[in-house]
Amino acid sequence: MEDKIIVGLDIGTTKICVIVGRKNEFGKLEVLGMGKAVSDGVIRGIVTNIDKTVNAIEKAVVEASEQSGIDIRVVNVGIAGQHIKSAVHHGSITRDSDDEITVEDVNRLTNDMYRIVIPPGSEIIHVMPQDYIIDYEDGIKDPVGMSGVKMEADFHIITAQTNAINNINKCVRRAGLDIENLILEPLASSLAVLSDEEKEAGVCLVDIGGGTTDIAVFYDNIIRHTAVIPFGGNIITSDIKQGCMVMEHQAEQLKTKFGRAISEEANPNEIVSIPGLRNRAPKEISLKNLAHVIEARMEEIIEMVHTEIITSGFHKKLAAGIVVTGGGSQLTNLQQLFEYMTGLDTRIGYPNEHLGKSKVDAVKSPMYATSVGLVLSGFRAIDIREDRYNEKIAKGKALKPRNKQGAKFFQNILEKTKGLLIDDIDDEKDY
Repeated sequence: MEDKIIVGLDIGTTKICVIVGRKNEFGKLEVLGMGKAVSDGVIRGIVTNIDKTVNAIEKAVVEASEQSGIDIRVVNVGIAGQHIKSAVHHGSITRDSDDEITVEDVNRLTNDMYRIVIPPGSEIIHVMPQDYIIDYEDGIKDPVGMSGVKMEADFHIITAQTNAINNINKCVRRAGLDIENLILEPLASSLAVLSDEEKEAGVCLVDIGGGTTDIAVFYDNIIRHTAVIPFGGNIITSDIKQGCMVMEHQAEQLKTKFGRAISEEANPNEIVSIPGLRNRAPKEISLKNLAHVIEARMEEIIEMVHTEIITSGFHKKLAAGIVVTGGGSQLTNLQQLFEYMTGLDTRIGYPNEHLGKSKVDAVKSPMYATSVGLVLSGFRAIDIREDRYNEKIAKGKALKPRNKQGAKFFQNILEKTKGLLIDDIDDEKDY
């Protein structure tokens, strides 16, 4: 695992970010390099301009390559946007006998779910098992090794628009890269900022990006609900631009440097002066008014998040409350506003838990939670593949000869070789 390098590519609404990472000897992620570029060709998580997006990807890749000294060819890419839909579907298979359930049986049931009927123009990107039912015995987390004829399960199925997937593929290919995995962004973020204890106890991850706010609800270590809200940090910037009558870049600076999510916390006497347009006097803006503008939009986003949590049916089961991450989570007083409006414990999620000593300190910001998570998801995919291969070896199913005669032939060769080796050792003893 130490020599494996994984690259995450986050195609966001405000920035395109590439992170190169490897696991150190303690199993922590060491970031070797990071590259980022302004994202002009993406609106609300969806690619709207291929050329601009390709140029930004190329720029970020070059920067990450130079910093890490790695020639980047293959990437794990995140996908988000309002077109993402999730639903729970039930599947079942009947086995030929009631002997032990194998990994192949579980894979067969999971693969069957890719054949379900979904709306035209959509594609399944993730099929995640929730609870298994073996011969009408429910609540089973891992059925491998159990006995039973009928195996059923509820699956959390996530779909995305085929056009959106094709556009991402096109941009990545044009930038000279191959896609290893396409991962839902809130899933990636959850790997970076949530602990296993939180997922077990019940937690809602809220990732506030530039164009969208992504939601993922976990309970009993299983993902139960996902949603994408088509508002993020950019809509707040737009509100400030209109409400305070300033330029867009000035609105962004006002938000990040002086913005508060609760207007009562702002001092009514504090005023910030920003340069006026040509031959005009500087503009004075009250930080109290600025906070009012931000609070109004933030309340709207939190209400939508709260509605999604209630829709999931796990509102009363989230012992670990809410974890807010993404660039938008850095707004002052946001944690208190979430707690006040939802009644759930809230913390800001930093992608530090799985990070080792890295060359790039900036990755510890919530802004890079998705990018770090995409690298972690690449390592997780490798772990799953290796586990499956090891399981097959343990059961004698890997590298299996095609027929019994072949098996006997190889066995005879082994016995003869063993005999020769023993003879040689005996001969050496005689000397």
